[in-house]
Amino acid sequence: MENSQKQKIKGGDIFEVTAEKLVYEGSSIAKINGYPVFIDGACPQDKLKIKITKSNKNFANAVIEEILEPSPHRVKTFCPLHNVCGGCGWQHIDYDFQLEQKRNIVFETVKKITGDDIEVKPLIPSPLTRAFRSKVQYPVSQTKVSKRLLAGYYKKGSHELVNIKFCPIQPKIIDKITEFIRQNAQELGISGYNEKLHRGDLKHLVYRYSTSENELIVIFVVNDTKLMEKFKKLSKKLMDEFAHIKGCLINYNPAKTNLIMSNDTRKIQGENYIIEKIDDKIFKISANSFFQVNIGSAKNIFNIVKNIVKNNYPSARILDAYSGVSSFGIWLSDTAKEVVSVEEAPSATKDAADNVKLNNVTNLTAINGDAKKIFEQLIKNNEKFDVTVLDPPRKGCEKESLDYAIKLSQKAIIYVSCNPSTLARDLKYLKEHGFKTKYIQPVDMFCHSYHIESVAWLERTEIV
Repeated sequence: MENSQKQKIKGGDIFEVTAEKLVYEGSSIAKINGYPVFIDGACPQDKLKIKITKSNKNFANAVIEEILEPSPHRVKTFCPLHNVCGGCGWQHIDYDFQLEQKRNIVFETVKKITGDDIEVKPLIPSPLTRAFRSKVQYPVSQTKVSKRLLAGYYKKGSHELVNIKFCPIQPKIIDKITEFIRQNAQELGISGYNEKLHRGDLKHLVYRYSTSENELIVIFVVNDTKLMEKFKKLSKKLMDEFAHIKGCLINYNPAKTNLIMSNDTRKIQGENYIIEKIDDKIFKISANSFFQVNIGSAKNIFNIVKNIVKNNYPSARILDAYSGVSSFGIWLSDTAKEVVSVEEAPSATKDAADNVKLNNVTNLTAINGDAKKIFEQLIKNNEKFDVTVLDPPRKGCEKESLDYAIKLSQKAIIYVSCNPSTLARDLKYLKEHGFKTKYIQPVDMFCHSYHIESVAWLERTEIV
């Protein structure tokens, strides 16, 4: 498309288009004479009348004015707040087609960044597509006049809070507890947080739920540094009302930050952890410790990693890097000769040590400390591992981390990712340093959203 033609497309223009495919971040894409237009709420194969909201020389954004002919993959949403809530954006697309689109996103992203045709296997679906979410984090505010507490998710691309009374992707008990907190907070004098003024008591409600035990802990994230009497009273009310609540905690987070929770979490009443049982394994998970939010899909990921190790590297020495509560290490302990888990967060390492005891694991060492320093020490000691498991955050691995993994891993690296772009970037770097990706197995962890979890298996191509 010539520049002059691009310039003709401007905000407010109306076009008729057919949506082609879904892209990472959740929109559908259509083309106008080769010029890409991103459309929120579209389904591939929808014929649409759209209005351009923003355009530049490379692409435009648009909204749907009218669905002229719906895609055969378009379905009725099961949540009445789907169009306003930013929690999940793909409910209008049939589930099997969501999985196809996610596989395509992984393949195209990896191909574009690495230049390689790496095999991407069909997605493994989530065992549950509703009530699957075991960790919930609700921002909290309050109404201007009545001062009633609001808790829910932000509208997509905004900080406008949608008050959620019922969320079908999480356990129903969380809806009941949230409503109880809304009703009781006001009479106890608990105020919701005002982000602009940086005032108010309660910033977030965080829930950690155990699917195996049907119980949970409630964490109040507060704009303060001390425990207020009103939160003690609310905790007592909650635990008297709900047998499912194992404990109430407070997290002090008075800083102006995007981080939902600080590292300072204290117990108010009851326990400060949940227990999650997956098959014959037991995991203690504290408020600040990382654990996958969809337990059924977590089990699928653990088994993918275990099968790669068991079938290809029997009696392996395994490095479980950035290990959290040592979930991978414990799951792999049956098939490994030895596992060394490394984690910076003290709460997660404490959980890991408890999990080793709970599972009677004798071949796993959980090390707490600065990952960089520990990896340097392992290299200095000429430690070698057959397999390294990497499970980094969304931003992927830092180059330094990959360099350590390259030096420490004799045979393979298994990379668990929640972001196709950073996965592709890191696979490219690892290929340049002697590791070839054999395949990628995506798993659906966050149903009805654009998020994709993937397991990449890389094997060393150079002998060390």
